[in-house]
Amino acid sequence: MNDFAGNEEMLQDFLQEAGDLLSDVDNKLVDLEKDPGDKKLLNDIFRNFHTIKGGAGFLNATEMVKLCHLTENLFDKLRNEELTMTPVIMDAIFAATGVVRDMFGSLSHFTQPAPADASLIATLTAVVSGESVAPAPAPQPASSGGPDWAVLHQSVSGAPALEAPAPAKAAVAEAAPKREPAHEPAKAAPRRDGEKPPVEKETTIRIDTARLDQVLNLSGEIGLTKNRLNCLRNNVLQGKTDQHTLRDLDEAVNELDLLVGVLQNAVMKTRMQPVGRLFQKYPRMARDLARQLGKDLELEITGEETELDKTMIEELSDPLVHLIRNAVDHGIETPEERIAAGKPEKSIVRLSAIQAGDHIVIEISDDGRGMNAAVLRRKALEKKIVDEETLNNMDEQQSLGIIFMPGFSTKDQISNVSGRGVGMDVVKTNIQKLNGRIEISSVQGQGSTFSIYLPLTLAILPVLIVRVGEQSFAVPLAMVREIIPIRPEDVQSVSGRATMVVRDEVLPVRALAEMIGWPQDSPPAYGVLMKSGSKSFILAVNNFVGREDVVIKPLKGIKPKGVAGATLSGDGSIVLILDMAELLSGESATKSSLFTQSIKKQEAGLAAA
Repeated sequence: MNDFAGNEEMLQDFLQEAGDLLSDVDNKLVDLEKDPGDKKLLNDIFRNFHTIKGGAGFLNATEMVKLCHLTENLFDKLRNEELTMTPVIMDAIFAATGVVRDMFGSLSHFTQPAPADASLIATLTAVVSGESVAPAPAPQPASSGGPDWAVLHQSVSGAPALEAPAPAKAAVAEAAPKREPAHEPAKAAPRRDGEKPPVEKETTIRIDTARLDQVLNLSGEIGLTKNRLNCLRNNVLQGKTDQHTLRDLDEAVNELDLLVGVLQNAVMKTRMQPVGRLFQKYPRMARDLARQLGKDLELEITGEETELDKTMIEELSDPLVHLIRNAVDHGIETPEERIAAGKPEKSIVRLSAIQAGDHIVIEISDDGRGMNAAVLRRKALEKKIVDEETLNNMDEQQSLGIIFMPGFSTKDQISNVSGRGVGMDVVKTNIQKLNGRIEISSVQGQGSTFSIYLPLTLAILPVLIVRVGEQSFAVPLAMVREIIPIRPEDVQSVSGRATMVVRDEVLPVRALAEMIGWPQDSPPAYGVLMKSGSKSFILAVNNFVGREDVVIKPLKGIKPKGVAGATLSGDGSIVLILDMAELLSGESATKSSLFTQSIKKQEAGLAAA
C-alpha cells in the first residue's frame, strides 16, 4: 500500500534532508550531554526539530508532527531557561529521536508512521508541563548481569524495534537505530547472529553546482575540439597531408587527450562525498553502546571534510560499525579499571580521515587496554584456528592480524555484542573488496589503532598490465612493490615449494598461469613482488606491459574465480582484471621442481637456437 502516491519524489527529498537533520540532532545531543546549558546547541536542535516537523506536515505524517511538536516545545522551554536539563529529560529526548528515526523507516516504505508509544508521549508531556518524572532505571554494566541485549542490538545494528518498548525502556535513548532514513525497514524479522540486514542503496547524490558547471564547460571545450578534428579529418581525406595539417592534427589530438583526462577527473569528483556524512552516524551509536556496557567514553571525530567515492562510503558503513563496536567492547576498560590503572576515568575513541596522496587513510584508535599478541596466539591455538608451527613463525604484527581470521574471538562468553567470532573477518573482507587494506598497531596498556587504506575511487583503478602467453591481465598497482627477473639459479626449494630470496627475505613464488588454470606455453621470465595485507609473494608472469588507469567493466553472465572484471587496452584487446584476494584464498604454492625445470627448459632452448 502506498500512502504517498504522486508524492514519492517529495517524500524522498524529505527523508534525505530530515535524515541529515536528525543525525545532526543525535550528535548535538551527545555534545549537549556534556554541556547542558549550551544555548547554541539548544537553539540548533530546536530549529532542526522545527524543520522536520514542517516537512512531516506537508506529507500529512500526523504522528511524526505530534512527536516533533512535543520535543520542539521541550527545547523551547530549555533554551528560554523555563526548564533545566536533567538526566531524565535527556533520556526522554534520546528516546524521542529514536522513535522519529523509526518513523522514517515507515515513510521509506510509503506507509504513514504509527503513533509513538503512549508512555513516551506521557513522559514528554509531563516534562513540558513541568511535572516531576521518575528517572528510568540506570543501565546495568556488563559485569553485573548484562545490558538489555535486545535494545543494544537495535543500537548497534540499526534494526528497528521488534515490539513496543516498555515504559522503562521508552524513557531511555537506547532504542534509536542508526541507519540512513531512506534505508530503514518498517518492520524487521529477527535475524541470526552475524546476518546482515537488507539494505537498499541510495540512487541519488548531492553535487556542488560548481562541479557540474566545470563538467559542462569541459563538455563544451571537447565539442569544439571534436569539430576541429572533423575538419582536419576531411582535409586528410581530401589528400591534404602537408606538414602544417599533420601538426594541427597532432595538436588537436593532444588537446582532446588533455581535455578528456580533465573531464574524467571532474566526473569522478561529482561522485565524491565528504566522509563526515558517514561519520555523523557514530557518536550516538558509541554513546548508547558505552552506556549499556557501563563505560564512559568520548568519540572524537576529525577529517569530516575528506572526500571519498559515494559507493565506498556506503560500503564502509558496516566495517566502521564493527570497528567502533570492537573499540568500545574490547578496547576500552570500565571506569573502575581505568582508575586502577592510573588512567582518566573517561576513555577516548578517535575516528579520523585524511587524504594521503592517491589514497584515503581512515583510523579508529582508542586509549584502552591494547592487545596482547601472546594471548591472541594462545586463543588461536585453543580454538584450532592456526596450527602451532604457523604460530611459531608469526611475528608481532602477524599475531595481531589473528583477530581477522574467521571464527576467532577472545570472548569466553557469547553476547549480542561479541563472542561469536563474527565481525572482524568480515571487516577485512569488505575492506579488501574496496581494493583497500587494514593494518593494526597496538601497545599493551595504552591502546590500539586500526588503519584503513583505500583508493580515492573505485571508478578508475591504477593497474600493472602483465602477460601470460598472449593474454593480458591487470593486477592492482597498490599491491605492486617492484618487478624482478626470474632466473633458475635464484629459485630455491623450501618444503618442495618455489621460493626466491629478495633482500634477505625468503618469498614464495606463485605462477599466475597455475593460479588461474591457464595454459602456459613458455615459463615465466619476470616476477612481480606483491604485498597483500601482511603477506608478501612473487607473482611469476611471462612479461609485463606497464602501468595503466583502467575502467572496470563487469563480465556479464560469467564470473571466473579470481577475475574482478575486464577492460580494453589501447589496441582494443581485452584485459582481465584479477581479484588477487580471491586468487590467493585456497591457492596452493607453486612446486619448486616443476617451476625450476620449466625455466631451465626455456634456457636450454635459447642456447640451442
